[in-house]
This record gives sequence, structure tokens and C-alpha cells, in this order.
Amino acid sequence: MSDTTTLTSPAAPAGQAPGRSYRNYGSSLFRRIFVTREMAVIALLAIVIIVASVSVKNFASPITFSYLLLDTTPILLIALPMTLVIITGEIDLSVASMMGLSSVTVGTLTQAGWPIEVAFVVALVVGVIGGALNGFLITVVGLPSLAVTIGTLALYRGLAVGLLGTTAVTDFPKFWTDIAKAKFAATGIPVVIVPFIILAVVFAVLLHFTSFGRGIFAIGLSSEAAAFSGVHVERTKFILFMLTGVVSAFAGIYYTLRFGSARGDNATGLELSVIAAVLLGGVSIFGGRGALHGVIAGVLLIGVLGSALRLANVSSDVINIITGALLVLSVVSTSFLAWARKRRQRRGGTKKTAVSATAG
Repeated sequence: MSDTTTLTSPAAPAGQAPGRSYRNYGSSLFRRIFVTREMAVIALLAIVIIVASVSVKNFASPITFSYLLLDTTPILLIALPMTLVIITGEIDLSVASMMGLSSVTVGTLTQAGWPIEVAFVVALVVGVIGGALNGFLITVVGLPSLAVTIGTLALYRGLAVGLLGTTAVTDFPKFWTDIAKAKFAATGIPVVIVPFIILAVVFAVLLHFTSFGRGIFAIGLSSEAAAFSGVHVERTKFILFMLTGVVSAFAGIYYTLRFGSARGDNATGLELSVIAAVLLGGVSIFGGRGALHGVIAGVLLIGVLGSALRLANVSSDVINIITGALLVLSVVSTSFLAWARKRRQRRGGTKKTAVSATAG
């Protein structure tokens, strides 16, 4: 179900993980577009929606889809820059903590009498600074992104909880809280989906249609080879971590307005949902491969599955087990397909060698 060809050399080039793969442009256009991991996720999403609509009471109602989109919007937003980060072979675990810190920033400044619009801007600046700190420690100091973002996960969450403690700020202008929950007439489609669509288009163009995006894929395949070909590896990663920080801050602002509450523990654990959706959407954890349409389908698949199971009175523990099993199956299937492809290629190479020797 993949259109990539895994490297078959005994040892991968320096700076490249063995599991990373190149896209196979020798296959037909139809195969490259439709016979892919991303299209498999989209097909599975369509099947789940159809089955749930038929078998689960009230699932096919506009209000269900409205709340589904409202619930998944923060994950959809953060998944955009997270996709680019993981394609480079890095990861950012601090995104949910940055959401919490952004929420607390808005709440604290609003409580202090600042105009809420100014509080929004300050929260976005905090996101940029937080992302820049991650980027600096990873690209300049040279620390692993996993270790750095585990540290900043605790740091940003600690700052958020420290600023507000166990209290919550709930006094926000009704105009803004109404916007966060507003819908387009009777369609049930939330207004907040508009900024997501704009950002999705921007990130899709950036990743798939620019030299910057090609550099992202090149870094994921081999950072040393990318550097030799003229890609500014450190600068690219630094920019991506800043984008992750500012989009997480924006998601935190939306989260605050949607629930009308700024708390230090807002969005706790959301980073796991983001990463699970990105990987389920076909992005390789080793880097070098992924597409935004698959990631968006992955987010919606997890959201639709959870919504349908809750309406069917399935417990949250069982939902977590099913979601986790889906993610494990997704990662294992990718590794298995890569192994099967390598084995098939080796057999093909052996047969060609045997035929050549016989002909000689």
C-alpha cells in the first residue's frame, strides 16, 4: 500500500536511518496517487463514517459532526506543523504544554485588565519564543529533540500551573467565546474550521510545492546529504519548531475561548493524540515521508471513531485501547511492508544475477 522504495544497500548512508525510504517515481501516476498509505487511511475513514452512520444512533446528525469538528480542531491545527517536524526526523512533545501556557497567558492578562486582543498577541509571541527555545537547543546546542521537548513539556506546563495555580479564569468577552463556538447557519460546521483550512492550504503548499518543502523531505532522508545539496538543515528545523510553537499557542487560544476557561492544566496529554494521528496518517517516524492529506484523515479517523464509540456507550478505556491498537497496527504494518519489499527486491536481484551467470 505504499509508493516508496526502501533503500536496499547493506548500510544506509551516513545520517540516514535504515527505515527511511525514497518515493518511487518509476510507478504509474495512478499508483502514486491512489495506491498509497494516505489513500488507505482516507478509505478507512470513509468506511468508518458510513458504518457509524448506519449502525450508531444519532451519529449522522449535524450536531454530532459539529462537536466532532470542535473537538478535533486543536489536534488538526497542531498536526500541521508537527507533520513537517516529524518528516525531518525530529519530534516536539511540548505542544500541549505550550497550549496550556498560551491559555494561562490569555487568562492572566485578561484578568489583569489588558484588552483581550492584546493578550492574544502576547500569547502568540510566547508561542514563538517557546518554539525558538526548542529550536535553539536542538539546532544550535545539538541536543536530541526527544530529550529537549520532554524537558520543555515539563517547563511550559510548570510555568502555566505556577502562574494560575489551581484557579481558573473564566471571565472572557462573550463576543470571542461565541466566535469560538459559532457555526455556519444550520450546517453545523464550526466557523473555526476556516482558519484551519487557510493554515492547511499554506502548510500543504509549503511542504509539497516549494523548495523549502523539498528540503524538509531531504533532511528526513539524510541530513548530511541534504546539507551537501545546499539545504540549510539547522535553519529549516529552527523555523519548523517556531511554527509548531506559534500554532500551538493559537490552538491554546481557541481552546480557552471554546471552553471559556483558562487553566494551567488545559490540553494535558493532547500531544499524544497529535503524534498518534500524524503517524496513523502515514508520516514515517524515521522521517523522509508523509503527506498532509493523510495526516488530516488520520486526525479525523481517530475523532470519528471516538465519537461513534462514545455514542454507542463504549467506555473511554476501551476507546483508548482501540485507538492505541490502531496506531500500533499502523506502525507495524509500515515496517512489515518495508521488510517485505526489501525481501522481494533482494530475491529479484538474486534471480537476475543467476540469469546473467547462466547466460554468460
